[in-house]
Amino acid sequence: MDAAFRIHSSLGPGLLESVYESCLVHELSKSGIVCQRQVGLPVVYDDLKFEEGFRIDVLVENKIVLELKSAEALLPVHQAQMLTYLRLFGCRLGYLINFKTVSLKSGIKRFIL
Repeated sequence: MDAAFRIHSSLGPGLLESVYESCLVHELSKSGIVCQRQVGLPVVYDDLKFEEGFRIDVLVENKIVLELKSAEALLPVHQAQMLTYLRLFGCRLGYLINFKTVSLKSGIKRFIL
């Protein structure tokens, strides 16, 4: 979360999600934290396999899902999306981070399964 706060303090709100994503991965990597961008996960439904069912914005240490937004407000669908990602990927911890806020603290939601 420190990296997200540094980025938000430096760049401010309102940029594209992809900018915050690149900066966050850069900051985490500088700190020696293993992370990946745009991690795809196949989805299986009734013997059908969809290779690119969804993409996780940032996966940290193969166990924490970060879903980044740059939206006016976090909606219930964003929270539902995060819970689906956690369940399908098999992770227990995730953070939904909305960078389009005056105070980043109000734009962070933690999810635990």
